[in-house]
Amino acid sequence: MDNDDSYDHVVPGSDEELNTPDVRGYDFRGEFDFHEMLDAYATTGFQATQLAEAIDIADRMQEADATVYLTFTSNIISSGLREAVAYLVREGYVDVLITTSGSLTEDVIKTAKPFKMGDWDADEAALRDQGINRLGNIFVPSDRYVWLEEYLYDFFDDFFADEKIRTPTAFARELGKTLDDDDSVLKQAADNDVPVYCPALTDAEVGNFLYYYRQGYDSDVGIEILDDYDSLIEDGLLADTTGLIAVGGGVPKHHAIMTNLFRGGADYVVYISTGMEGDGSLSGAPPNEAVSWGKIKKEQTNYTQVEAEATLVFPLLIASAFTE
Repeated sequence: MDNDDSYDHVVPGSDEELNTPDVRGYDFRGEFDFHEMLDAYATTGFQATQLAEAIDIADRMQEADATVYLTFTSNIISSGLREAVAYLVREGYVDVLITTSGSLTEDVIKTAKPFKMGDWDADEAALRDQGINRLGNIFVPSDRYVWLEEYLYDFFDDFFADEKIRTPTAFARELGKTLDDDDSVLKQAADNDVPVYCPALTDAEVGNFLYYYRQGYDSDVGIEILDDYDSLIEDGLLADTTGLIAVGGGVPKHHAIMTNLFRGGADYVVYISTGMEGDGSLSGAPPNEAVSWGKIKKEQTNYTQVEAEATLVFPLLIASAFTE
């Protein structure tokens, strides 16, 4: 092998110029412009460019007058993103919410008692002795759940008074009507006629208290989930266009894409997730996997995933795509 051959291996030639934008970030010289900075994400690379794609798709959802599904897990409500979700509902940007039982639990608690900032590196045994529960770097004193149990028992009496078998959407709607906090997601959903689907309603303190209530007060009460599933599918079939923003994974994300399967897939999709694709889980599955199932339509520019933690990027998406 001569030197020319070895050079070609190290520095192979490229005869054609790529017909794509130059990589270039935001120029911080001069007067700062927040929206121009986000526009520059498109050519910044890595997850900044994915966020720029997500903003574009969210804009297109609105231009198409899509029925917008927002799905999220309970940690979103645990964090300061609760106010962001309430804003989207209040301002009419989303039409359907799908979430977990923990979201309902924590939304109600926060109407009366705040969560507190804590520390990732805490003494867990000491926290247990103090009656403090840790969610990452957020602390939740146990007295919040004592208060919640009393609140829900009063609510259960009224909720089941005339109908013994109710749905999760009815539960969320009627519970939201009792709340007096403009930052409450459930209150905003009830006030603005946005259904809140919670297919795993028993998977949090709400489920525990429903169990105790049925055991101790009324053995005839129950929660029926199939009626909600019917409504979610049928409303999707009636929608001309659907858009999905999935913040996190789990049951909420899959409920949205699964019910969109019946209409041939969702039209516009944004995932925000830190889930790993490599373990084969639904939470880590990227949107192109859902295309193979028919849960997202197969157009190449109608979906994206931002692989980032939601508290970092979801507010940026809202600021760019969902503000006047």
